[in-house]
Formats: sequence, C-alpha cells, structure tokens
Amino acid sequence: MIRLYKLNFAPGWDKYFSKMDKGEKEKILGKIEKIMTLEKARHLKFGSPYYVVESGQHRICYEQKGNTRTIAFAGNHKQYEKWYKKQ
Repeated sequence: MIRLYKLNFAPGWDKYFSKMDKGEKEKILGKIEKIMTLEKARHLKFGSPYYVVESGQHRICYEQKGNTRTIAFAGNHKQYEKWYKKQ
C-alpha cells in the first residue's frame, strides 16, 4: 500500500526556485510530486527536522509532521549550502 502525504509550501521556499529556467522548474516540480509518496529520505543533519531529496544538481528540503510534508527549500547545490548554513 502506498502512503500519500499532503504537501504544503513554507513561506519563501521558492526564493531560488523562482529564478530557475523552465526546464529546471519542471524537473524539480516532478520530484516534488514524488515526495508525496516517497517512503524515505535522508535527514539534513542530526537533530534537524528537515529531510533532503536530490534531483541531479538540485536539492529539495522538506519537514514532515504526521501526514503532512512542508517544502522549505528548492534550489541548486550551491544555494542549498547557503540555506543549509542558516538552519
């Protein structure tokens, strides 16, 4: 049985996403759709509430509470490093 999670988007999640070209956006949106049914992802770091999913050179971070996953970040690996250091 496939578990389906509800998706929300945190304020400011698209800071870097909004600046990407159409092809990159489509690729990331496809991966975000898969997060609705994804069973496992790696933690951002020990003690952090965030999980990270990789899509080529891009990273998508989300937080999970119960049956809801909130997308907090979507961008390339360099943008991810900037975002990561603030967490």
